[in-house]
Amino acid sequence: MNNNPLKVVVIGGGHGQSVILRGIKFIQDIQISAIVTVADDGGSTGRLRRQFHIPAMGDIRAVLIALAESETLLKNLMEYRFEGDPDPDQEDQGVMGHNLGNLILTALTQSCGSFLESIGILSKILNVRGDIIPATTQVITLFARMADGTIVRGESNIPNMNNRIDTVFYQETVKASEKAVRAIREADVIIYGIGSIFTSILPNLIIPEIAEAIRQSDAYGVYLCNAMSQPGETDDFTMEDHVDALIRHGAKINEVLVAQDPIPDAILTRYAKEGGRPVRIVQEEHAYQVTPVPLLDFSDDLVRHDADKIRHCMQQLLAKIKE
Repeated sequence: MNNNPLKVVVIGGGHGQSVILRGIKFIQDIQISAIVTVADDGGSTGRLRRQFHIPAMGDIRAVLIALAESETLLKNLMEYRFEGDPDPDQEDQGVMGHNLGNLILTALTQSCGSFLESIGILSKILNVRGDIIPATTQVITLFARMADGTIVRGESNIPNMNNRIDTVFYQETVKASEKAVRAIREADVIIYGIGSIFTSILPNLIIPEIAEAIRQSDAYGVYLCNAMSQPGETDDFTMEDHVDALIRHGAKINEVLVAQDPIPDAILTRYAKEGGRPVRIVQEEHAYQVTPVPLLDFSDDLVRHDADKIRHCMQQLLAKIKE
């Protein structure tokens, strides 16, 4: 048996990546690296990146909070959002609608001159259990090509087109951060998901150096599949459609964890009204292992992945890999 800590890389962005990290951060004998998309261009993050020409930090902030060792006043303040709805037609919005954590990251980046260094400073203050790595330190814009050939510009616009997404891409040359490439090359396990396939996970994978590092990697690839389709992004997607999209964009997947929790009918009805449906398995045979496990939480009448359930199933999976 190998007694060295497993090097675990989690690739994604948004709420889903944070839930995974919150679940696995206290698992013993692993080293966590979170590779996080910086393609977001909406909300507080989008305003700050346009004003200061810095990479999007919203998902970075969420991951910092998820990997913090314990609840602290600063951790709670990082989530605080100033009240008010910004008027897009007015240039000076002040702090209205901004997230305090985003402002702190912006201030640190401005004062120390480095986005990576600002992440490192906050990681130390919050006693983060892992390494948080932006996929790139460039200011990037995500594009999508729809099934009918339409091109959509901007991560925040892509889910709003009422059209099936074929692929996502960058028009400019995007260089991966060296730390991200190194983490993938050294990884024993790479976890993809949970979250928006086209706007949270794939923006990382389509960076050529990251795709090449994954191609050369012998790491065990694990995908935590979404439980519900996402209107505007994965309408009517099956589990196989999710995995196919990942593989087409460069992922290597050995095992897919799918939620086996029965979803209450009332919640299914509510989601159906908004176009969301359970992600189904439609094939009997796969080139990868499919593992049904308890993963979900239904508090607040929502379908969400549960950090404690993720920790339990990942402990078992990582122990199996390490044998």
